[in-house]
Amino acid sequence: MKATINIKPLSVNQAWRGRRFKTDKYDTYEKECLLLLKSIEVPQPPYELRLSFGFSNYLSDIDNPMKPFIDILQKKYGFDDRDILRIVVEKLMTDKGKEFVSFELKTIDLPLINKINRSS
Repeated sequence: MKATINIKPLSVNQAWRGRRFKTDKYDTYEKECLLLLKSIEVPQPPYELRLSFGFSNYLSDIDNPMKPFIDILQKKYGFDDRDILRIVVEKLMTDKGKEFVSFELKTIDLPLINKINRSS
């Protein structure tokens, strides 16, 4: 199935009223991720980000962990997530206690038109 609708995408910031606060669980998760993530050489933008989430519960939504993890990657490696122009995400099943997140951040070559639009 493939379709296009002519509507401006709604951002997370536009979807919620008022200020959102990080939970204690998020703070702990962020600290653990920042410690576990190894130093890497960050490629040049624009980026493609590939994410694999290993869940132990099939009912877990594939998109729920994306924003927090991308924000943590951005904090750790100092890139701007607005330079991510493509995201490929997969949901994998694993045993309880063996959950994981893996990622690949790479430079993508875009047609000239996208490069021109990006500088606007």
